[in-house]
Amino acid sequence: MRRLIYLAVGFALGGYAVHRLNRSARSWGPNGLAQRVEGRVADYRSGIRELGEDVADVMAERESDLRRRYGG
Repeated sequence: MRRLIYLAVGFALGGYAVHRLNRSARSWGPNGLAQRVEGRVADYRSGIRELGEDVADVMAERESDLRRRYGG
C-alpha cells in the first residue's frame, strides 16, 4: 500500500514538473518572448503618455501663473 502511495505521489510530482518545464519552454520561445516584449512596450508607452500629460499640465499651470503675474 505504501509503495502505491509513493508511486502516485511520484507521478503527480513528475507530471507537475513536466507541466512547469513545458510552460517555461513556451515562455522562452519566440512567441513567448514576443508577447513579453509587446507587454513591456505597452507599459512603457502608457508611462510615457502619462508623463507627457503631467508635463503638459505643469506647463499650463506655470503659464497661467506667469500670465497672471505679468498680465499677459
